[in-house]
Amino acid sequence: MATRVLICAGGTGGGIYPALAAVTALQALGVATDDILWLGAKGEMEETLVPRANIRLETISAGPIVGVPLLTRARNAARLARGLGQAAGHVRRFRPDALFMTGGYVAPPAALAARRHGVPIVIYLPDVEPGSAIRHVMPLARRVACTTDGSRAYVPAEKLVVTGYPVRPEIRAARRLSKADALARFDLTPGRPTLFVFGGSRGARAINRALMGVLPALLAETQVIHVSGALTWPEVEANAAALPAELRAYYRPYPYLHDEMGAAFRAADLVVARAGASMLGEGPAFGLPAVLVPLTFAWRYQKVNADYLTERGAAVQLVDETLPETLLPTVRRLLFNGETLARMAAAARALDKPEAAGDLARLILAVADDEGSGDGSRLVVNDQRSVEGEEA
Repeated sequence: MATRVLICAGGTGGGIYPALAAVTALQALGVATDDILWLGAKGEMEETLVPRANIRLETISAGPIVGVPLLTRARNAARLARGLGQAAGHVRRFRPDALFMTGGYVAPPAALAARRHGVPIVIYLPDVEPGSAIRHVMPLARRVACTTDGSRAYVPAEKLVVTGYPVRPEIRAARRLSKADALARFDLTPGRPTLFVFGGSRGARAINRALMGVLPALLAETQVIHVSGALTWPEVEANAAALPAELRAYYRPYPYLHDEMGAAFRAADLVVARAGASMLGEGPAFGLPAVLVPLTFAWRYQKVNADYLTERGAAVQLVDETLPETLLPTVRRLLFNGETLARMAAAARALDKPEAAGDLARLILAVADDEGSGDGSRLVVNDQRSVEGEEA
């Protein structure tokens, strides 16, 4: 009998991309594309990214009710009430065997609808610490898969499974490239230190502007791949055009990278980035040392991610407020110290979990198959490792 899976993930790439990786792994395990339905919110990133993956997307009413003005909170509470009815309708029509969610505004109505109709829930927690939406729906979940064991402080032991971060297969595939081939994708020079700078799915104004302020000094001795995001792309593009030709030859700015993101990781010797959830998986996948700049208004979650990588020797941290002064000396100190880079790279590689996507997909199928047992005691991630025996 076919297994039908409802996916609920949206808002930012931090929730969408691992869910896409899990979908790919589910398909590899025999789940048909017609047996997967994605619930998202109208106007969010999932409306672009999910159809690109040829997955059917339905949107429901949703919006934030935490950290917003009172009037917005009241308006979004009404939207969430409508969203609950819409989600329940999708659950009735689609009849999923499991709901898999990573978060986003649609998480509460989707989780409540699934619970009302007896659909077991699997949560994947990309960040070390759960956000508000996931914290509220966690009591409804059968299992909570986590990127790292650092989440034990936030997730009930009887529900927690450490799978690792499911890096998208098209990104992980770039590990097979030689360094020279990866650099060639960007027409860059082998042997010259290479810095990769990006600010997450929406971009990072503070990182972009700090980088632009030190670009002439950096490009005199390194080469830079820079993914700015759309928000400050016009500013970045104008700055690039104003660079002297001899420096511009070593600078590759882009508003966004899709297919070549993995090649950028492979080409780099060091990455400067926000501390979103993807850095817990993509940096380790490539053994790439990181300079992390946690986002100020999301400090609570990104700071916990950054601390996890820093405490294990894979990263150092900077802050927005002093970034214009600290970025250049920090990058120089790391890029031109082979011993330090090698030590950080080894620490990053030790955190990689290459089977994360497959383990996560197997967990989803196990929960779906085990729906009738009630206590989940027979759940299995793979042939060698039971969920209870390994992680509880």
